[in-house]
Amino acid sequence: MELKAQHIILSKAIFTGNALSPFDGFVAVQGDKIAGVGPRSEIESFTGPHTKTWDVGNRLVMAGFHDFHLHLFLGAMFEGFCQLTHGYSEESTAKMAAEYAQSHQEEEWVLGFGWHHVRWPGQSLPTRHSLDRYIPHRPVVLLNEEAHSAWLNTAALEKLGIHRDTPEPPFGKIEKDEHGEPTGFLYETAVKYVIEAFSFEEKVKNRLMDGMLAKISSYGITSVSDMLPLPGYNLGDPAFYKGFEEQGKLTARIHFLDVLDGNLERALHFRERYQSEKLQFSGLKQFLDGVPLTYTGFLLQPYSDRPNERGGTIYTPDVYQKWIDDADREGFRIRLHACGDAAVRLGLDLYEHAGNVNGFRDSRHTIEHIEVCDPSDFSRFEKLGVIASIQPEHMTSGSMDTHAYLDRLGHDRARFTWPIGSLQNHKAVVAFGTDFPIVDLNPMPGLYRAVTRKHEDGTPQEGWNPLEKISLAHSLIHYTKSPAYGNFREHDTGTVEIGKKADLVVLDRNPFELKAEDILEMTVWMTMMDGDVVFEK
Repeated sequence: MELKAQHIILSKAIFTGNALSPFDGFVAVQGDKIAGVGPRSEIESFTGPHTKTWDVGNRLVMAGFHDFHLHLFLGAMFEGFCQLTHGYSEESTAKMAAEYAQSHQEEEWVLGFGWHHVRWPGQSLPTRHSLDRYIPHRPVVLLNEEAHSAWLNTAALEKLGIHRDTPEPPFGKIEKDEHGEPTGFLYETAVKYVIEAFSFEEKVKNRLMDGMLAKISSYGITSVSDMLPLPGYNLGDPAFYKGFEEQGKLTARIHFLDVLDGNLERALHFRERYQSEKLQFSGLKQFLDGVPLTYTGFLLQPYSDRPNERGGTIYTPDVYQKWIDDADREGFRIRLHACGDAAVRLGLDLYEHAGNVNGFRDSRHTIEHIEVCDPSDFSRFEKLGVIASIQPEHMTSGSMDTHAYLDRLGHDRARFTWPIGSLQNHKAVVAFGTDFPIVDLNPMPGLYRAVTRKHEDGTPQEGWNPLEKISLAHSLIHYTKSPAYGNFREHDTGTVEIGKKADLVVLDRNPFELKAEDILEMTVWMTMMDGDVVFEK
């Protein structure tokens, strides 16, 4: 006896991810798998007395979003503690932290996230003194928007034992005043000194994770790549995630990374231990450079507005080469943060060298961010089988309104910032993510950005580098099918096909019929993961 479907979703707009436009039909779900996809005329054979059918009208049905680059537990903390994204000055941000402290007296540490001094008048770095005025006795640690720097008060410096003689780690900085005393600003890898503040008791961690998973489902995301390692430290714990999986509470597939640092013991252990359908170890990550906005991105030619500066790498190329050759030989995939064009080229060179030494395989090594790329490197992605991992929402971080990227890079180079269209035209696999909590988790702004390359207010009129715009269909594919491939999951997720996991999302309308700006207003109507409804409006 053939099995009837438990769920059938009927829609005038089903986007499989294998064609560039949606069709009118149905998706049938049996257990955790897609049992049927086709025109309405074939629906009868899947319908039984207990089949639950949703006719969603013209709402778009598609594979669940797969966020290829986020920081899961950092995001959970960002959601669960003081959010400072809208602080418009050092003073106002310090006041926001004080208000949070006042209403959360039970918390030993005052933790906040999301401030960025580049948005403040004068753009000068904050110091402990402004925090001391409002919160003199409780330790305060505020991570900036990119989690690459931290702002502390005096009580936190004392509690963490950070003083004038504390050694600076490689590629890290403890900002000092004219007397040689710490100002309360830690930069890049020096942020590792504050991680003690983030060791929570289990109850708090559970609350944060519950909230995070609910948020993920509400945005139609069914799979994520958790980029655990940050500069000099990790935030998140695979064993903690496993506990959620064992309790049946993991409503998104997690593919997590560990740090690439020459020690492969942990990675070998992770690879052996975490290989379930919901929780998988997926490789090693390291930073090549910083970001062009703060002159830490590694460029082929000097910065246009700082002719003596090209940025640089955290470690020397020979150190990266040994680590990557060794990890590649063991069959690990590697993901390298590379924002500047010299860093992108170095990443490709390192992968090419590993292939020459170890033999080329289907490694799916990845370059992260690619904020600017030299055109001569576009074709190397496909040639080397390297995935281009891009977060379209980062385009707003200084390229479109203040034109900071024009200042940093000059007109000719700025043309190749976030070169999504060029990479796609050169047949690179392009995979989208958000980098949450650095930007919002919602996929819709990223889709809008990739399609229009504009701000919410419609500027610039033609879009930033309009030649790099891509179609809505390709944007959806880069957010579903490509990341599934990027995580070696193309056999069971990423498209709406018979036999694949029933990880599906129904949007509240059909974006193929909308004006581009209306994509921003689009929301998720229902999310299904493993055949279970994990979110519905």
